[in-house]
Amino acid sequence: MSTDTMARVFGALADPTRIDMVTRLAGGDATVNQLAEPYRMSLQAVYKHLRVLEDAGLVSRPAGPQPRVVRLETEVFDRMDEWIERYRRQAEERYSRLDSVLASLETDNEETEDGKEQS
Repeated sequence: MSTDTMARVFGALADPTRIDMVTRLAGGDATVNQLAEPYRMSLQAVYKHLRVLEDAGLVSRPAGPQPRVVRLETEVFDRMDEWIERYRRQAEERYSRLDSVLASLETDNEETEDGKEQS
């Protein structure tokens, strides 16, 4: 996933209302009116939030007669998971190497102290 795409996805998910919409859509498709119900905002504001989610590829609204359903696009989450996993593995490898270096230093330090005690 490109950096620009990731920025759009994370940017879209940076808003609490949009996170809530995604959470609700994880339970199943919904119409725009159903999504708008719990919010104290205009339908136009809800459409703006949906446009941000659509531009990021997180949701889709298939063409067709009204009312159109809003659908969560789960493959975006699969790509996000792959992206996050790649950096998680890299971080774990660095921490593992650091653990090895620290263990080596600790062993060297113990050997030095043991040598001093025997003198």
